[in-house]
Amino acid sequence: MKDGAKAAAATIRERADLPFAIGIVLGSGLSDLADQVTDAVRIPYAALPGFPVSTVSSHRNELIAGRLEGIAVAVFSGREHYFENGNANAMRGPIATLGALGCDTLILTNAAGSLRSEVGPGEVMLITDHIAFSGPNPLIGVQTDDRFVGMTAAYDPELRASLLGAAEREGVALATGVYMWFSGPSFETPAEIRMARLAGAHAVGMSTVPEIILGRFFGLRCAAVSTIVNFAAGMTGAEITHEETKALAPIGAAKLARIIRRYLRDRSSGAAAPAPSRRRRFR
Repeated sequence: MKDGAKAAAATIRERADLPFAIGIVLGSGLSDLADQVTDAVRIPYAALPGFPVSTVSSHRNELIAGRLEGIAVAVFSGREHYFENGNANAMRGPIATLGALGCDTLILTNAAGSLRSEVGPGEVMLITDHIAFSGPNPLIGVQTDDRFVGMTAAYDPELRASLLGAAEREGVALATGVYMWFSGPSFETPAEIRMARLAGAHAVGMSTVPEIILGRFFGLRCAAVSTIVNFAAGMTGAEITHEETKALAPIGAAKLARIIRRYLRDRSSGAAAPAPSRRRRFR
C-alpha cells in the first residue's frame, strides 16, 4: 500500500503540484462542493492506483485537486462503502494517498438518519464519536503493532471546535452527536433504531467509521459531519428510500459547504490553527 499511495500521489502531482493540506470525502448528495474547487484538476479513480470505484449512483468516482478558500485540497467525490463488496478497507488507498501528498487533515461527510426529533432532514450534525456496530475493522490484517490505534480523540477536539466556530460565524445551526455505523445496504429496522438510541447514538449511517480509523492509522487528524436526510426507521411510520436520501441531501449539503468553506477561510487567515506537526505512517 505504501508504494500504491506514492504512485497515486505522483499521478496527482503530475497534474496538480500543490502544497496539499486537507482531504475531503464527499458523501451522497454532496458533490456540489467539488464544483466549488478553483483551478480544479479532475482525475478518475480508475486512473489512480489503489482507488476503488463506487457503485452508488450519486457518487462521481473522481478526485478533484485544487484550492478552496486559498487552501490546497484533495476532494474525493464518492467513496466505496462496506456494503458494496464487504470490504471495510476499501478507502485505504485514497486515505493513504492523502498522507503521501502531505495532507494533515481529513474531513469526512456523509448522509445520515437522525434519531432526534429536533434534528430533522436538512440539518447538519458534527460527529463527536462513533459506535462501530457493523464490526469489521479496516486494520484487520495489518501485521505490525501500528494496528493498535488509539481512538479516544479520533474526532479531533481542536478541529471540531474550529468547525463549530465556523458554523457559528456563518449563522448555521450545527448539531453535535454520536454516529452509529450500520453495514447497509438495507436500511435499519425500527428495533435496531430503538437499540441505537439506547446505546447513545444520535444518527445512523453506512459509512465514515472505517475511514476515521484509517485516517488515524495514517496520522491524520480527523473530523466528520453528517447531513441529515431522514428520520430513522420507526420514527415517522414512513418507509425510508435512497431516493429520499438523494433528494434531501443537497439541503444540508449547502449548509455544510458554507461551514467547510468558512473553516478553510479561517485556517487560511490563521484564525483556525493548522494541525500540529506529527509523524506520518505509510503502510
